[in-house]
Amino acid sequence: MIRNMNLANRITLARIVFIPVFLVVLLGSFPEGIRAPGWWLLAQPWLAAAIFVALAASDAVDGYIARSRNQVTTFGKFIDPLADKLLVTAALVALVDLGRIPSWVALVIISRELVVSGLRMVAVAEGRVIAASDYGKVKTVLQIVAIVAFLVRGSATLEEWLSPPLWGAFETLSWLVMAAAVVMTMLSMIDYFYHARDILTGPWERGSRDGS
Repeated sequence: MIRNMNLANRITLARIVFIPVFLVVLLGSFPEGIRAPGWWLLAQPWLAAAIFVALAASDAVDGYIARSRNQVTTFGKFIDPLADKLLVTAALVALVDLGRIPSWVALVIISRELVVSGLRMVAVAEGRVIAASDYGKVKTVLQIVAIVAFLVRGSATLEEWLSPPLWGAFETLSWLVMAAAVVMTMLSMIDYFYHARDILTGPWERGSRDGS
């Protein structure tokens, strides 16, 4: 099956496969009785952030390849946004586990992704395709920047490298970007619902009255 896939879809699948690698690097610890080397403790958040950025950037790469080679497929339309949502969800849950962001932030963003995914499924069932809006694109960029900022905030050396004023400014900016990501997440969801309002109101001739 993989041999028959085009390059864009292979890159998308690789993004999904490497999500556990990202989580292991970010959350993984050495077995009890084995002390982690100092260089690993210093490099761990930076390496996790680098992997996250690489995986997030691969989304633009596979999209460009698919369009430039005219290799846009139905499978790609399904798996590409799913891979993005899995990556962001994994990162947010990990940040909550590490105590770097409150759980409600992750819940708001993840809930939005689930709701919009459900809306797109309904649209597909009705023969409609809801294209990504500018709100959604800005939302994605803000989410990635915010997640990277909170990933590197876990570095033991970052606060030492920065002077107190710069560290305070970095923390403030990190929270401002995360707040903007949450706001844009909600606005993009409202925008999706607005453009799909005729789908939501029905009628749904293809379904039965009991919603099956």
